[in-house]
Amino acid sequence: MLIIGSLWKFVDLVRAPHDRLLRTLVSCLLLLLVGEILSFPQMIRAVDGLTAVGVDKVAYNAVHMIGVYVLVLFFLSSVLGASAEYRRQLNVNTALLVVVLISLATCMIATPASMRAHTLSTPHMAQPAIMSFYVIGNLYYIYVYLTAKLWVSRCARMASRHLALGLWTMVVGLFGLMIAAVNRLIWAFQRIGEPGSREAFRIMNSSMTDWALSIVLIGICYSASVQMFLCWKSALHHRRMYSELTPLWSALVAAYPDLVLNRPEASMWSRVRRPRAHERFYRRLIECRDGLVRLSPYLTRVAPHADLAHGPPEQTAKYITEALALQPATEDPEMALFAARVALPHTNDLGADVGALISISHALRGRAS
Repeated sequence: MLIIGSLWKFVDLVRAPHDRLLRTLVSCLLLLLVGEILSFPQMIRAVDGLTAVGVDKVAYNAVHMIGVYVLVLFFLSSVLGASAEYRRQLNVNTALLVVVLISLATCMIATPASMRAHTLSTPHMAQPAIMSFYVIGNLYYIYVYLTAKLWVSRCARMASRHLALGLWTMVVGLFGLMIAAVNRLIWAFQRIGEPGSREAFRIMNSSMTDWALSIVLIGICYSASVQMFLCWKSALHHRRMYSELTPLWSALVAAYPDLVLNRPEASMWSRVRRPRAHERFYRRLIECRDGLVRLSPYLTRVAPHADLAHGPPEQTAKYITEALALQPATEDPEMALFAARVALPHTNDLGADVGALISISHALRGRAS
């Protein structure tokens, strides 16, 4: 799930490299992925073999802690923006993380070399350095999961219904991770006097951690899926309207070719980075409006008493056809031309404006067929 999520959001980042929040989310997913990889037994043996025993344990805890810290920053930035409160929270959380990482490294260095491969199942939990390692680490996990949960909850209360569902799913997962950290802390204290006890509890808590992290990722992926679906839906809608405007646009551009700005063909890479469905639609809409403004003096000649602003689309299409026939190949620059309002919607919004032009475009297509 971490691999899929990281690749997915990395592709989005390629398309929008200047999106600061997206960069933060990609960094978070990659850090959590690397942290999980470093926790594999095979990786622990490989890293410790290349460096020293205990290095991997500090490394994967550090990477995972930084990953959750970045997740907190993502939601802090989403709620607070670049405000003074955000900077204060950033400074506090950064300072706390640095202190914790230094403390974990110090605890590992202070641990006798023969005991640095310790886990929660170690019979040496009473060793001060080992006990401190687990207490400091799990106290930080409790704090950072609780902090993330609070900020995600705040985002969820501000979000739309579908996005909020994914965020509340994350809240459940973060709560599970916090409870798992509390359980690890309690279990570490209990095992000071009972070194080999409660192994079944450790296995159950480890499974709970995996499930809770999966729920967090499901929440992230659900929210991202909703946003991607809405983006695709919007792109398809704009592509359809772009096509529906073609008859009107083609007629106007044939009369006024200078309406269209000749642009170099986009490379495949730029198309991947920035899908052009929205850009092409809005450009076509503006070109149609510009063309109607250019043609409107001739529309007033062929229909001097008609209601060009609110007339039926079929009638307006007929006037456009007649005006295009009247429009000269070369306009006299000294001739005074006065623009008129054409195909104005009854409501002042973009959707109504597009609908009015599409109705005329359909009528023009009907006349041509």
